[in-house]
Amino acid sequence: MRFEVKSSSLLKKYVSTLIGCAAMSVAVGAAASGKPAVDPALHDQALEILQKSIAFRTVDGAGQVPAYAEYLKSVLVQAGYAPGDITVEPVANTATLVARYKGSDSKLKPIVVIGHMDVVEAKREDWKRDPFTPVLENGYVFGRGSADNKFDVSMIVATLAKLKRDGWKPKRDVILAFSGDEETQMVSTRKLAEQFKGAELALNGDAGGGLLSEEGKPVVYGLQAGEKTYADFKLTVTNPGGHSSRPGKINAINQLAAALDRIGKYQFPARHNELTMAYFRESLPKLSGPTADAIKRYLANPEDAQAIATLSDDPSYIGQVRTTCVSTMINGGHATNALPQKAEANINCRIFPGTPVAEVQKTLAEIAADPAVKVTQVTTGSVASDASPLRKDVMAAVTKAVHANYPGLSIVPSMSAGATDSMHFRAHGVPSYGVSGLFMKDSDEFSHGLDERVPVSSIDGALAHWNSLLKDLAR
Repeated sequence: MRFEVKSSSLLKKYVSTLIGCAAMSVAVGAAASGKPAVDPALHDQALEILQKSIAFRTVDGAGQVPAYAEYLKSVLVQAGYAPGDITVEPVANTATLVARYKGSDSKLKPIVVIGHMDVVEAKREDWKRDPFTPVLENGYVFGRGSADNKFDVSMIVATLAKLKRDGWKPKRDVILAFSGDEETQMVSTRKLAEQFKGAELALNGDAGGGLLSEEGKPVVYGLQAGEKTYADFKLTVTNPGGHSSRPGKINAINQLAAALDRIGKYQFPARHNELTMAYFRESLPKLSGPTADAIKRYLANPEDAQAIATLSDDPSYIGQVRTTCVSTMINGGHATNALPQKAEANINCRIFPGTPVAEVQKTLAEIAADPAVKVTQVTTGSVASDASPLRKDVMAAVTKAVHANYPGLSIVPSMSAGATDSMHFRAHGVPSYGVSGLFMKDSDEFSHGLDERVPVSSIDGALAHWNSLLKDLAR
């Protein structure tokens, strides 16, 4: 996930708002003993796929995504897929993988199952273990991409292979569509979204997911149905410069600093939509104290200024009530004994759905309040998209899949503050839902970080999860 800060994001994967909710939640109790049974052979195959997946160094520029895609294709072909139904296509310096599981009614729109094969870079000298040598240790699989996104990629492939071997007959086509540069430019994502813009819906394994308490109890399941628009803006101030012994009233660094200070103090107007209101409704029963009181007032009146102020003061909730823009990088000057000729800063914005990017850029320029500060958009890969509707069939299927493993667990619709491949499908009008099968503790979340890992204990539940979702939504 290129645009999500994992340490504060959804589990996986993971919807950013869940972490704050989970920290204040009361665990709903351990799952009942009657979980769906998973064939030990299927468990072993899924684990093998995951381990082999990690060994492919699918970072930007390494050129291994096509080879990884061919490996996944071989798993599906061995399970009975016709080679002609699977395509590995080079795109830019990466590749896409598309596999079609044909349904009985060609008139029905297909379901697209999405995820990404690429991972962010990891340096061997920084890790305790080689990031691209899968290590099974203390109940975890360690390796770059183990969580983001090769766990769900592996579970999806293992599930589709098992369904093919079993002779499952879906009513509508199920199309597997894996991208190869979600972590960077999303060129392959845009291609896939254009190719399948007529789909009924998309199920994304790179968002959503379940949170466990530190004791291993299930806390909540997040269903990602929307995401904020990611945008980067460069603020630039240029001056003639000169000798530092001859300072004037104009200084590029000082001008930029003043503009950044004004922007940092500014709060964009509060917004709400069906998804954020659903999130707060589902979160409320788990909360107490001032936060719960603020949410109650907010649900009763989303224009309540006091409630909005309370929620905006909490990093876990501010992203759910307004657009946010923060300074993330700064560079200025060219010598210690010279007046700066240029100063630049990056402003990273997470824009509430429905707010045009151009409108945010205009607001930043107004708040900077200095014509010498030039504001330009430098975003790559992102696109604005509206939230997906909370469809009854999707909610029912997800609830059934989650409750089979964790009876009674709350399903919380979420709007991610980050960005995933889903935004490109939503931009084409395809409802897209983050429905990862991964359950893990917040303390085990190291996506994009050192010593990334996933618990082996999550495999069986994830396999049952994807099996249930696909059977219910493709019938």
